[in-house]
Parts: sequence; C-alpha cells; structure tokens
Amino acid sequence: MADKKYVGSIEAGGTKFILAVQDVETGETVATDRIPTTGADETLKKSAEFFKKHPVDALGIGTFGPIDINPNSHTFGYILDTPKRGWSGTNVKGFFEKELGIPVIMTTDVNASCYGEYIARGKDDTKSYFYVTIGTGVGAGIVQGGKFLGLNNHPEMGHMLIKRYPGDNYEGKCPFHGADCVEGMAAGPSLEGRTGIPGEKLSRDNEVFTYVAYYVAQMLFNVYMSARPDVMVVGGSVLNEDDLVKVRKYFDKFNNNYVATPDLDELIVRPAVANNGSATLGDFELAKTLLK
Repeated sequence: MADKKYVGSIEAGGTKFILAVQDVETGETVATDRIPTTGADETLKKSAEFFKKHPVDALGIGTFGPIDINPNSHTFGYILDTPKRGWSGTNVKGFFEKELGIPVIMTTDVNASCYGEYIARGKDDTKSYFYVTIGTGVGAGIVQGGKFLGLNNHPEMGHMLIKRYPGDNYEGKCPFHGADCVEGMAAGPSLEGRTGIPGEKLSRDNEVFTYVAYYVAQMLFNVYMSARPDVMVVGGSVLNEDDLVKVRKYFDKFNNNYVATPDLDELIVRPAVANNGSATLGDFELAKTLLK
C-alpha cells in the first residue's frame, strides 16, 4: 500500500496566518492552527514548527503581497515592498523549502482564493473565474483555463482607479492613491475612517455601504469589460449577500445595456466555500500539483 500523502496550506494574512494540513486520499483536514502575524522571523518560525509537528509532502502558500512570482527572478518567492512593517524583502518560499525540505508553491492570497473557487465550482476549464476580497484591503485574482492571470507579475486590481460616489467627500485611506482607488474608498478601514465606528458595528443601512457597493461595482464592471469572466466572486467581510443587490444594480447602471451579460444574480456572487475557506482549498489544490 502506498504511503499516505499530506499537503499543507498557509493563508498568510496581514493579521494572522491560517495553517492547515489535508489528507490527500480522503480530502479531510487533519490539523489546523492560527498564529498572529508579527515580525517575519517569528511568524515564519512558528509556522514551520506547526508543519514539523504535522509533516506534509508539499506546501501551498497564499500570501499578502506584493510578491515576486517570476521564476526567473532572483527574488522569486519573496514578498516585495509592502506596507506591512518588517516584511519587505522576506524570502517566504525559500524559507519553507529550506526548513521543511519539501516543494513549495506560492501565490497571492486572492489568487489562492480564486483557485479555491475554481475548484469548488467544478474546475471547469471552459470558464474564467474572478475573485475579489473586500476586507482590510482589496485584492483580486483571475483563473482562466485553470491558469492564473499574470505570467511574471500578479494583478493589483485593488488599486484600480475609480470615480467618486456623488457626495462622498472622504479623503481615502490608501497611502498611495488616497481617494482615487478601490482600496482607498471601499476597504474595511474606510468605513471607520468615514464614521469613526468600526465597520462590524455599523448598521447595514448606513450610507457608507452604498458607497462601498458603488466602488466595488465599478471595479467589477472594469474587470468585466477587460476580461469578461464567467463568474465574479465577492469575498471578504465588508459586504454581505444583501449588499450584492446594490452592487448588481450599480453594475447594471454602469453597463447601460452596452454588452449582454448573464443573469447578474449568477454572475456576481458570494463565495462557494464557506467561512472564507477558499484560499485554504486553493492552497491544498496547488500543493497537489507538486506531487505529480
């Protein structure tokens, strides 16, 4: 009987690392842990200790970025210049390859989530899948024909330029683009920035959620005009299913009957994987490609 195989996942976020191990044969998640994202050395060391206790044959990592995904680059697998203090220039992929002695595949957290949605929705290579997270930041990825959009560099669609909602005078939270990009106007910190109240404590009928829906709809429309994905998944904690009603309404307004679209209830959807588990599923499946 062949030896059992296990794959690992790291969802490397700005506030926490979510670690998991899957039994390849059964698909069962057999070990999990969460550790706070502190300094790079400490966080990576604690993550490696988890996988030394729960050994895996390959590891998939979906991380905050920006990261270097160009295999011909001398910084392949590194986190590049990032606002996350102390993490710029960290060789994440190389660290785990050396510490664990296993193959490692690494992409952005949103790419991993998009790949997880691609798997969960049937792994249909005749379709393209878009995933965006609206959370502490805004990021997105596209899987088309089973491959990621972006050969040597990954998308940074959260910094797509947008126009203001009439009457929204917020100065924006993005340190690079202020009020001019999606992240600056729609990410979670913008809710408290406008109101002084954390987003999770705001009433859902607060006008700020209309603003966010407007900006997210602009982003989706721009992506749809550029890449024409078959499914557009809106994840993250800022918007819920009810908010997508507004998003679809604004998307329809921006389109103004220019191109034919599928039913917007089927085009613009929430994640198929529960409890924000899309990235972990994506990491597992990407890790399995290293076992072949």
